[in-house]
Amino acid sequence: MKYAIQVNAGYTRSSLPLTACRFIQAALDAGHEVPRVFFYHDGVYNGFDSPQNPAARIWSALAEVQGIDLVLCVTACSNRGLTPENGLLPGFRTGGLGLWMEAQIEADRFVIF
Repeated sequence: MKYAIQVNAGYTRSSLPLTACRFIQAALDAGHEVPRVFFYHDGVYNGFDSPQNPAARIWSALAEVQGIDLVLCVTACSNRGLTPENGLLPGFRTGGLGLWMEAQIEADRFVIF
């Protein structure tokens, strides 16, 4: 089964980003695919380096080892004053909502955290 994942929660106010990491790893371990994770709203904070970001290295490892496309909504980043120069983590890129729509179309299921 192919999953598209959307993360709306930031790491400062919620444990949902870590839950999303665990879900993705469990899905991959069970033989499922997770080709793209789209970060929206406060979820875009997960893509920036910070000592308070507990899942930062996990996300980058998922991108590097599993080849998962980690996309930060460019508009959500802009609305929060975040740019790639603010310390974008390895494996992340910015993109538009079209990439999220594409992921949903190609997936069997989508899950929002």
